[in-house]
Amino acid sequence: MKGTSTIMKFIRIIAQVVLLYLFYLAGEFVQKLLDLPIPGSIVGMLLLFVLLLFKTVPVSWIEDGSSTIILYLPLFFIPSTVGIVNHLNIFSGRGLVMILILVVSSAITIGAAAHTSQWLARRKHTGQGEISGHKERRTEN
Repeated sequence: MKGTSTIMKFIRIIAQVVLLYLFYLAGEFVQKLLDLPIPGSIVGMLLLFVLLLFKTVPVSWIEDGSSTIILYLPLFFIPSTVGIVNHLNIFSGRGLVMILILVVSSAITIGAAAHTSQWLARRKHTGQGEISGHKERRTEN
Protein backbone atom coordinates (compact mmCIF):
# COMPACT_ATOMS: atom_id res chain seq x y z
CA MET A 1 0.00 0.00 0.00
CA LYS A 2 2.84 2.42 0.79
CA GLY A 3 4.24 2.07 -2.72
CA THR A 4 0.88 2.96 -4.24
CA SER A 5 0.54 6.11 -2.12
CA THR A 6 4.07 7.17 -3.08
CA ILE A 7 3.27 6.72 -6.76
CA MET A 8 0.01 8.66 -6.37
CA LYS A 9 1.83 11.51 -4.60
CA PHE A 10 4.42 11.58 -7.39
CA ILE A 11 1.68 11.72 -10.03
CA ARG A 12 -0.10 14.50 -8.09
CA ILE A 13 3.13 16.53 -7.92
CA ILE A 14 3.73 16.10 -11.67
CA ALA A 15 0.14 17.14 -12.44
CA GLN A 16 0.45 20.23 -10.23
CA VAL A 17 3.74 21.27 -11.82
CA VAL A 18 2.10 20.86 -15.23
CA LEU A 19 -0.76 23.11 -14.03
CA LEU A 20 1.77 25.75 -12.94
CA TYR A 21 3.46 25.45 -16.33
CA LEU A 22 0.08 25.96 -18.04
CA PHE A 23 -0.31 29.23 -16.13
CA TYR A 24 3.14 30.23 -17.39
CA LEU A 25 2.09 29.41 -20.97
CA ALA A 26 -1.18 31.33 -20.54
CA GLY A 27 0.80 34.34 -19.32
CA GLU A 28 3.13 34.13 -22.32
CA PHE A 29 0.12 33.94 -24.64
CA VAL A 30 -1.60 36.95 -23.04
CA GLN A 31 1.65 38.94 -23.06
CA LYS A 32 2.18 38.33 -26.78
CA LEU A 33 -1.51 38.84 -27.62
CA LEU A 34 -1.74 42.19 -25.82
CA ASP A 35 1.89 43.18 -26.51
CA LEU A 36 2.43 43.91 -22.81
CA PRO A 37 5.73 45.41 -21.64
CA ILE A 38 6.05 42.88 -18.78
CA PRO A 39 7.25 39.27 -19.12
CA GLY A 40 4.68 36.56 -19.77
CA SER A 41 5.84 34.62 -16.73
CA ILE A 42 4.81 37.55 -14.52
CA VAL A 43 1.45 37.78 -16.31
CA GLY A 44 0.91 34.06 -15.67
CA MET A 45 1.84 34.46 -12.02
CA LEU A 46 -0.59 37.37 -11.66
CA LEU A 47 -3.30 35.31 -13.36
CA LEU A 48 -2.68 32.46 -10.91
CA PHE A 49 -2.69 34.92 -7.99
CA VAL A 50 -6.05 36.38 -9.01
CA LEU A 51 -7.59 32.92 -9.44
CA LEU A 52 -6.23 31.87 -6.03
CA LEU A 53 -7.47 35.11 -4.47
CA PHE A 54 -11.03 34.55 -5.67
CA LYS A 55 -10.77 30.82 -4.84
CA THR A 56 -11.43 29.83 -8.46
CA VAL A 57 -8.32 27.66 -8.17
CA PRO A 58 -8.00 26.02 -4.73
CA VAL A 59 -4.56 26.14 -3.13
CA SER A 60 -4.65 22.34 -2.85
CA TRP A 61 -4.43 22.14 -6.66
CA ILE A 62 -0.88 23.56 -6.65
CA GLU A 63 0.35 23.08 -3.08
CA ASP A 64 2.47 19.91 -3.43
CA GLY A 65 3.85 20.88 -6.84
CA SER A 66 4.90 24.36 -5.76
CA SER A 67 6.42 23.04 -2.51
CA THR A 68 8.48 20.56 -4.53
CA ILE A 69 9.68 23.29 -6.90
CA ILE A 70 10.67 25.50 -3.94
CA LEU A 71 12.49 22.56 -2.35
CA TYR A 72 14.72 22.22 -5.43
CA LEU A 73 14.96 25.97 -6.17
CA PRO A 74 18.66 26.26 -5.18
CA LEU A 75 19.55 23.92 -8.04
CA PHE A 76 18.32 26.56 -10.51
CA PHE A 77 21.04 28.95 -9.31
CA ILE A 78 23.90 26.60 -10.22
CA PRO A 79 24.05 27.55 -13.94
CA SER A 80 24.16 31.29 -13.20
CA THR A 81 26.82 30.78 -10.54
CA VAL A 82 28.95 28.73 -12.95
CA GLY A 83 28.48 31.45 -15.57
CA ILE A 84 29.70 34.12 -13.15
CA VAL A 85 32.73 32.03 -12.21
CA ASN A 86 33.53 31.45 -15.91
CA HIS A 87 33.38 35.20 -16.64
CA LEU A 88 35.02 36.67 -13.55
CA ASN A 89 37.04 39.02 -15.76
CA ILE A 90 33.85 41.04 -16.36
CA PHE A 91 33.60 41.71 -12.62
CA SER A 92 37.31 42.24 -11.91
CA GLY A 93 38.11 45.67 -10.53
CA ARG A 94 34.46 46.34 -9.76
CA GLY A 95 34.23 44.65 -6.36
CA LEU A 96 33.40 47.80 -4.41
CA VAL A 97 30.66 48.76 -6.87
CA MET A 98 29.20 45.23 -6.69
CA ILE A 99 29.16 45.32 -2.89
CA LEU A 100 27.49 48.75 -2.94
CA ILE A 101 24.85 47.51 -5.39
CA LEU A 102 24.16 44.43 -3.23
CA VAL A 103 23.85 46.49 -0.03
CA VAL A 104 21.57 49.13 -1.57
CA SER A 105 19.32 46.62 -3.34
CA SER A 106 19.06 44.50 -0.17
CA ALA A 107 18.15 47.57 1.89
CA ILE A 108 15.46 48.56 -0.61
CA THR A 109 14.03 45.03 -0.60
CA ILE A 110 14.01 44.81 3.20
CA GLY A 111 12.43 48.27 3.48
CA ALA A 112 9.73 47.46 0.94
CA ALA A 113 8.92 44.16 2.65
CA ALA A 114 8.77 45.84 6.08
CA HIS A 115 6.55 48.65 4.79
CA THR A 116 4.20 46.20 3.07
CA SER A 117 3.91 43.91 6.10
CA GLN A 118 3.22 46.88 8.41
CA TRP A 119 0.57 48.18 6.01
CA LEU A 120 -1.09 44.76 5.87
CA ALA A 121 -0.96 44.42 9.67
CA ARG A 122 -2.56 47.86 10.14
CA ARG A 123 -5.20 47.03 7.57
CA LYS A 124 -6.01 43.74 9.29
CA HIS A 125 -6.06 45.41 12.72
CA THR A 126 -8.51 48.11 11.61
CA GLY A 127 -10.85 45.54 10.06
CA GLN A 128 -10.27 46.57 6.46
CA GLY A 129 -9.23 43.05 5.48
CA GLU A 130 -12.32 42.56 3.33
CA ILE A 131 -12.22 41.14 -0.16
CA SER A 132 -15.25 41.55 -2.39
CA GLY A 133 -17.56 42.24 0.54
CA HIS A 134 -16.60 39.21 2.64
CA LYS A 135 -14.71 39.52 5.89
CA GLU A 136 -11.82 37.12 6.17
CA ARG A 137 -12.43 34.12 8.38
CA ARG A 138 -10.48 33.94 11.58
CA THR A 139 -9.73 30.52 12.99
CA GLU A 140 -9.33 29.99 16.70
CA ASN A 141 -6.40 27.80 17.74
